[in-house]
Amino acid sequence: MGAATKAADNIYYRARMEAATHNNELSSREKAALVLGIDRTKLARIELDLVVPFPEEVRLMADAYNAPELLNYHCTHDCPIGCCTMTKADLRSIEQIALRSYGVLQNAQEIREALIDIAADGVIDAGERPRVAEILQQLKDIGQVADELTILAKKIGIQ
Repeated sequence: MGAATKAADNIYYRARMEAATHNNELSSREKAALVLGIDRTKLARIELDLVVPFPEEVRLMADAYNAPELLNYHCTHDCPIGCCTMTKADLRSIEQIALRSYGVLQNAQEIREALIDIAADGVIDAGERPRVAEILQQLKDIGQVADELTILAKKIGIQ
């Protein structure tokens, strides 16, 4: 069966197609809809970006396709709360994660000391606010690496 051109850029479609290389029951929308327990038309509309899937549907797809990255994608792109509170994380190789973690953890000691220094008087004054913003960004970067490692771990069956 040929690849769909209209859905080619859709993350849910791409995840199903990747999963279909290991599970022929996911090679067509009809078969995948049966595996997922959702309507074939609804699956088509999701893969064609005509509707946003419900969180429960994303969970079903993530489990059936072994694509934990779909959960982060949904929360950071489609959920009105998640898109302003969660960090976007992608499925990356262990090598990419290791190199990125090396970079973001290089100054962990400095971050810890700066945060303790700022917290010493129990107040974040105007002069400390820029440094707090820098620390916050550095901690978000560390969190993103942790999320990417979590996605990889789930993908290979560790969690």
